[in-house]
Amino acid sequence: MLWFPVSALAAGQNTDKQLEAFETRVGKIYWVRPQDGKMPIFLSAPSSQAATITPAQIESFEILELYGRANKEPYYKVKFDSGQLAYIRPEQFHEQFNLTITSIDPLANEKRRAEEDSKSEKERIEWINSQPWSPQVKQAAVNKQPTPGLNTAEVKRILGEPRRITKVRGVTKNATEEQWFYPDGTVLIFSNGLLSRAEHRTDGKK
Repeated sequence: MLWFPVSALAAGQNTDKQLEAFETRVGKIYWVRPQDGKMPIFLSAPSSQAATITPAQIESFEILELYGRANKEPYYKVKFDSGQLAYIRPEQFHEQFNLTITSIDPLANEKRRAEEDSKSEKERIEWINSQPWSPQVKQAAVNKQPTPGLNTAEVKRILGEPRRITKVRGVTKNATEEQWFYPDGTVLIFSNGLLSRAEHRTDGKK
């Protein structure tokens, strides 16, 4: 994080060294992050008299250049993810940095989870298509509808781990039964390790 004394950031008082420090932000990406309902204010032109621009919440922007460096009246020229151009004084940027402006994507965790889910789904479908099943069984598996006769390992690859498993022994003389409960209410019944049927129960989430 760069730190500049506020007094040294006043208009017309920037030294060459300070301008060089400002320049280090050029080419970097930042994100707007609302804080207590407040948003950073950008300008439509490099002038204190220009109209203000309020960006969208959690929108990224790149600092394109340090405009006005020659006359030591600098503005950051930025480009938002939407394509809109805007300006902000370095001192204003500094005041809002880590408040309403951040160098870390606020949605990074959500994006990472989405990427992981997408990768897992791709691997799931690839595995299904590699199995020696009929096209109908494969399509049902892609749609997360396992076909009776599949074993427990195959069903886990299709649906993932169940929320809980209930074992019932002695259903018949030579049979044992398992009931797999999934969050959406689906209950799968296995007999001797093979899927026998699927049900949907309102108590499936319990």
